[in-house]
Amino acid sequence: MTILEATITCPHCGAAFKEAMPTDACRYFYTCGACGAVLKPKPGDCCVFCSYADVPCPPVQESKSGCCRLKP
Repeated sequence: MTILEATITCPHCGAAFKEAMPTDACRYFYTCGACGAVLKPKPGDCCVFCSYADVPCPPVQESKSGCCRLKP
């Protein structure tokens, strides 16, 4: 079962926010609601969820090419 909600934790201030993950698009940028930092994926990751969340993006969870940008 694919999890569609994840908690993103800001590496700058440690604030955590529960967010819905899109199933049809990648989320390349995320603005922290506490400190305003703009998060981008770490090298080798496809999206901010794979880099900073407690659950990877839905396509990675489903092992569909390992990346949401490759999802049809």
